[in-house]
Amino acid sequence: MFVKTGDTVKVIAGKDRGTTGKVIKALPKINKVVVEGVAIMKKHQKPNSENPSGAILEIEAPIHVSNVQVLDKNGVAGRVGYKVVDDKKVRFNKKSGEILD
Repeated sequence: MFVKTGDTVKVIAGKDRGTTGKVIKALPKINKVVVEGVAIMKKHQKPNSENPSGAILEIEAPIHVSNVQVLDKNGVAGRVGYKVVDDKKVRFNKKSGEILD
């Protein structure tokens, strides 16, 4: 998976198409990412000591990694590739050629 936690991504498919956000969590085993402010869903919580009457929480749901593209520092969205620079493997944006790491 080419997307890592902390990357800024642009959503290219789905109801939040065109939205940008930061990756909160990467889930490589299921090829999904959790993006800040994208795919908001409601979760109902039973009553507990913090909320005696229960609560309805809004949380970010995971979305498939194929529905996002990584943004570089200039805001250009593109696919990610790997290349070796100074004997170090780094990620780069294939569209702009800029190094991401």
